[in-house]
Amino acid sequence: MKLIHHGGAESVTGSCHELVIDHKNSVLVDCGLFQGNDFSTDTHSRVTQQIDFPVDRVQALLVTHCHLDHVGRIPYLLAAGFSGQIYCTEATATLLPLVLEDALKIGFTRDRNLIKAFLRKIDGIIVPVPYKQWVEVISENKTKSGEPVTARFQPAGHILGSAYLQISQGKGRKTKKVVFSGDLGAPYTPLLPSPKSPYTADLLVLESTYGDRLHQGRKERRKTLRSIIRHCFRNRGTVLIPAFSIGRTQELLYEIETIIHQFGPKEAAAGIPWEEVDVIVDSPLASRFTEVYRELKTLWDREAKRRVTKGRHPLSFEQLLTIGSHEEHQRTVEYLKQSGRPAIVIAASGMCSGGRIVNYLKSLIEDPRTDILLVGYQARGTPGRIIQKYGPEHGYVKIDGKNYDIQAGVYTISGYSAHADQQNLLRFVKGMRKPPREIRLVHGEKEAKAALRKLLRDEFPSIEVC
Repeated sequence: MKLIHHGGAESVTGSCHELVIDHKNSVLVDCGLFQGNDFSTDTHSRVTQQIDFPVDRVQALLVTHCHLDHVGRIPYLLAAGFSGQIYCTEATATLLPLVLEDALKIGFTRDRNLIKAFLRKIDGIIVPVPYKQWVEVISENKTKSGEPVTARFQPAGHILGSAYLQISQGKGRKTKKVVFSGDLGAPYTPLLPSPKSPYTADLLVLESTYGDRLHQGRKERRKTLRSIIRHCFRNRGTVLIPAFSIGRTQELLYEIETIIHQFGPKEAAAGIPWEEVDVIVDSPLASRFTEVYRELKTLWDREAKRRVTKGRHPLSFEQLLTIGSHEEHQRTVEYLKQSGRPAIVIAASGMCSGGRIVNYLKSLIEDPRTDILLVGYQARGTPGRIIQKYGPEHGYVKIDGKNYDIQAGVYTISGYSAHADQQNLLRFVKGMRKPPREIRLVHGEKEAKAALRKLLRDEFPSIEVC
């Protein structure tokens, strides 16, 4: 087997890895968009969203989860001639058409007929696979060796439906085994069970997004979340939380519901009890994803299921308001701008590079009553990264071609990244009964990969880490 990277090897976004089985057969693991500095519109740039590799030998696409940096190039893949099946978990199969429909509207076309035709095509080639079940992705009569290629999805704890992948070919001692981590979640992530390490692999392709950092513990970060919101409300203004529509939004709602349940009649600020705090989710896509999360609560962890049996509604509580139409969105932005009413607004995108959060920022970022709470990874070159870096010193950020002075308060909680941190990644490798022969680090900035590489080499001197 040979591994070729078409994205995500030297960057955090654009994950796309081709596992070549022989000269006529390969499988693709993820096919994501490049974002931030990972993508340049410069015509001389070598990075492009277009599929710049031959797809005639690609027999199948295996999707670890449905964040755009892992699936956003699927329309380009089909346009390039890919005609195989898309294998993913059952939850991802439900979520993926929603993600791709939104991506088409933003980056391709708003023509409903074209979008419907594409979604019919996608619906016809998606193969939902239960967790822990082996599935044949290339049949034995196609491969040079005469051995089929099989794959299995295991829970990754990153977002609903996320998985790490085990790919295998051969029998007995001659079996070749490759594991793709996808994006791993941290232990004790709200709603989702923690990932468990595979038994072994010849090659482990491991993400390294937070390979140089440690997150706060869950109790600590919930306490931090509560204290920051309380601090922000002293300004009597709006708390803006840019968050991805899937995963981060639902985790935040779960944690905010916990805080409201614990401190309901107590004051979040003078005259504002927690049980009367407005929590606004302004994203049609996030609302649809939250509905899917509720529908698929059989995949929740034990703690979340216990809450439901006690009559609590972690993703559908009384203080939660959802904004649907664009007109309602505009009215909400204007109302908060004029009234200064204290509220928590969760809106996409998580890196402030698009979506409805942009209108909130343009209207409220120059108001000192506003506070911005960043809870996820901010890629280089994105407005979120600039706000994170220059906001504390009241610099400026360019949004839609205009400079805005950052008068709002800016705070960061890294624990809600939905990614495993350095120790979690190390624990994933240590948990393998039989260590891999080789570890290939992907999906991380240079500093993060270098730090994790050194740690892994120190811990496992016999493993080749590159």
